[in-house]
Amino acid sequence: MTVTAPSNRAARWPTLRPWLGTAARLGLAAVWLIAGATKVGDLAASGRAVNAYQVMPYELATVIGAALPFVELALGVLLLVGLATRLAAGFSAALLLVFITGIASAWSRGLAIDCGCFGSGGQLAAGQAPSYLPEILRDLGFLALAGFLLIWPRTPVSVDGWLAGEPPVEGEDE
Repeated sequence: MTVTAPSNRAARWPTLRPWLGTAARLGLAAVWLIAGATKVGDLAASGRAVNAYQVMPYELATVIGAALPFVELALGVLLLVGLATRLAAGFSAALLLVFITGIASAWSRGLAIDCGCFGSGGQLAAGQAPSYLPEILRDLGFLALAGFLLIWPRTPVSVDGWLAGEPPVEGEDE
């Protein structure tokens, strides 16, 4: 009878997973904080960027565009401190799916727009080519971070852990 020890990779996962979760949480927080901060100074431009997608009436697009930076900043702060991490990851995933769908829709309809993800966005100048594929791939990467946090939201150095009364236990499943 042969007895084999568990693989090193399987043995390392319980130790590595919480720190990967922390990196995912802080990385996604940085994305939302930067995205919101670049738009909050010019809410009208943010509204025009949403309107450039041509999927809703102008009035609704401007309201959504004006609210979006504050939603992004709120998600960023929640993820930064690790409060309601699973909920923030869920909203992040939903918002990223909307963004990916919007970019794919603009691409398929032949619109020449800047996504407005990290700035004012809107119509591109004549002759300027949009970069839809890199934007979609980038957002899919961010979606993967949100998905990781949906599955494993408890991370070291987070309010969620402190509110639970103890730091996350190495290898603990949610």
